[in-house]
Amino acid sequence: MKRFLSILLSSLLVLSLIACGNSSKATSSGDAAIHIGIVTGSVSQSEDDRRGAEKFQDMHGKDNVKLAIYPDNFTDELETTIQTIVNLSDDPDMKAIVVNQAVPGTTEAFRRIKERRPDILCIAGESHEDLPEIGSAADLVCNNDFVARGYLIIKTAHDLGCDTFVHVSFPRHMAYETMSRRVAIMRATCEEYGMNFVLETAPDPTSDVGVSGAQAYLLEKVPEWVEKYGKNAAYFCTNDAHTEPLLKQLLEYGGYFIEADLPSPLMGYPGALGIDLTAEAGDFEKILTKVENAVNQKGGSGRFGTWAYSYGYTQSAGLAQHALNVVKGESELKDIDDIAKAYQVFTPKASWNGSNYTNVDTGVKLGNVFLVYQDTYIMGDPGKYMGSTNVKVPEKYFSIK
Repeated sequence: MKRFLSILLSSLLVLSLIACGNSSKATSSGDAAIHIGIVTGSVSQSEDDRRGAEKFQDMHGKDNVKLAIYPDNFTDELETTIQTIVNLSDDPDMKAIVVNQAVPGTTEAFRRIKERRPDILCIAGESHEDLPEIGSAADLVCNNDFVARGYLIIKTAHDLGCDTFVHVSFPRHMAYETMSRRVAIMRATCEEYGMNFVLETAPDPTSDVGVSGAQAYLLEKVPEWVEKYGKNAAYFCTNDAHTEPLLKQLLEYGGYFIEADLPSPLMGYPGALGIDLTAEAGDFEKILTKVENAVNQKGGSGRFGTWAYSYGYTQSAGLAQHALNVVKGESELKDIDDIAKAYQVFTPKASWNGSNYTNVDTGVKLGNVFLVYQDTYIMGDPGKYMGSTNVKVPEKYFSIK
């Protein structure tokens, strides 16, 4: 009997040790480990993208969420970029890999991953590569909705009382399908609402003048534009470096700004307003409150907007959350409502909408490529969401190019 009890106790001890050893890998989907990989740019290049990845890792643990960073000069280090993404598939427990922003090389990386590990979900956020191309390799692609937003930004400007819309860009950006198509939609929407549409050109920050030269140009020209187009004109620029000087001068001289190209309360506003958001880092509700208060103090109430929560931050964290939900069997991969549900974990007060990308040349709708957008928030006293995600965009705008 003593020998039997000794064997029994030894067996129980072994089983308990095995259970303890597996506990760090246990997930709500049973004993199988679920590892999620997230690849972003560096903090210096894509801070919001990186912070969103870190937030998701903090929520689920470093054992379960693996982070990687592609090179800052990813265009010159294509093979390194590809290998950085592919290396995550070496983990036998890896179930999904999210790349945000999906810079050049992501498509090839996904193809290589699928050759060796077809079981891994490959998800791209804000692709720099042609959407049909990356859609051929990825399981899911989510970009900002340049089609619907082309209509909604103009409609919002009209609803706020604007009579003119000024679009600021340069030839390199206008050669991109996403941007040239959005301009065409904006122009057509202005015609529908009886607004003037104006194209203005500013220097490309990647040209010889650099970022400082491009920003100096905006600082000089915006007062002239406000004089020319009046204080009821709304402005939009396609480049991040242009955003800060544009906001700074509009706050000083008048005019409206609906939202940035890739909207966030951190996009241009801190520099334009001269505010430090270090203490609020990562808390977008506190960030928005501080930015909004500063805008109101500058006399900008009711004229300046954003997405309340950073797009880049939400893409990294939200797509990883969606991947986890899909792997656990709680969501469908290609369901816009399920994608929005995952985003809203990180944007509790803002709604999302979107639709499948349609190739305007072929008319083919891609079932795994989505264009998404968050409700527009106009800062003021009080500020308000404009209900953009509830607006039905007329079907004719989806075929304009």
